[in-house]
Amino acid sequence: MERRVGTVSRGIRCPIIREGDDLVQIVVDSVLGAAESEGFEIRDRDVISVTESIVARAQGNYAMIQDIADDVRAKLGGGTIGVIFPILSRNRFSICLKGIAMGAKKVVLMLSYPSDEVGNALLTYDQLDEKGINPYSDVLTLEKYRELFGENKHEFTGVDYVDYYASIIKEAGAEVEIIFANQPKAILDYTDCILACDIHTRVRTKRILKAAGAKTVLTLDDILNAPVNGSGCNEKYGLLGSNKATEDKIKLFPKPCQDFVDAIQAEVLKRTGKCVEVMVYGDGAFKDPQGKIWELADPVVSPAYTAGLVGTPNELKLKYLADNDFKDLKGEQLKAAIEESIKAKQANLVGNMASQGTTPRQLTDLIGSLCDLTSGSGDKGTPVVLVQGYFDNYVS
Repeated sequence: MERRVGTVSRGIRCPIIREGDDLVQIVVDSVLGAAESEGFEIRDRDVISVTESIVARAQGNYAMIQDIADDVRAKLGGGTIGVIFPILSRNRFSICLKGIAMGAKKVVLMLSYPSDEVGNALLTYDQLDEKGINPYSDVLTLEKYRELFGENKHEFTGVDYVDYYASIIKEAGAEVEIIFANQPKAILDYTDCILACDIHTRVRTKRILKAAGAKTVLTLDDILNAPVNGSGCNEKYGLLGSNKATEDKIKLFPKPCQDFVDAIQAEVLKRTGKCVEVMVYGDGAFKDPQGKIWELADPVVSPAYTAGLVGTPNELKLKYLADNDFKDLKGEQLKAAIEESIKAKQANLVGNMASQGTTPRQLTDLIGSLCDLTSGSGDKGTPVVLVQGYFDNYVS
């Protein structure tokens, strides 16, 4: 019988994970238990996706804010530090800012505007236009910002992040000065010792500041990229991808976990005879049309995945074929012609007009986004997602 269902994404309930748990066995048991309970079968090329949060938790990859402070002080000198381009986040950055401020005498906080790197808005472009402000060149002091725009609370959180971040710095014992600018070099009028806190543009920011004569420029992946006071760390990403765990403790992005995904793949093969793909995922890469927030606050969507998830989709656009190549066909003739086109498609469709409109993204970014939306970030209790049929097509 012809299969009537394509891609299916299932959130898999798991126990609460603690440091030291055998996560490979827990994930495999949970997926196979769900299959038995819900009456579905595991197939070749199913994708088992595990959220980075429980991987890091099982690894025990945590650090205290005092560890951040000590690392910042050792690497940036403990005087006046320019903290530039942070995202506006209670969960992601506020606790990092507390540790950074504890390691400095004064923080000059430079916020990008009208929004941060991932779309959290301080202002709207309409507000800038109304006041005649050019965000590409104008540098605003806190006083000028308040004079022009007053208090602006985040649409979803109700937080005035300017006040919130200022209070965090003061409570950590540091002086604070706040400016608003989008050109990295603007910070050099205040200090030449800088911590660039942007995520996806950090390499460019560092390059620009170094070329402009900054004395010291670090990025978040330079902080806690090695243990401090016996803390956890992430050698590649440092503080990037970290989350608040408690009021004085952070969970870091997982340590290298390629062995972990390979082990799950091997265990499923051993127990079912099926070769599945496995990945660890964090934030998806998608944009909220209402709040304009681009979700990806992690440095990558997936820090580890099995070999079958390398690459991008290689798909033909069915509506293009139906409206162009086979516009004069219908019914079974149209179906047969499209099926034949799919069977005969080239291994690489780059430049082929029949593939236009298909999503040109990495498989791990696409599947990770699907999994992030499936698992959510609250109390669903499904930190593992099983995706079936993702690699099917019209002729499967």
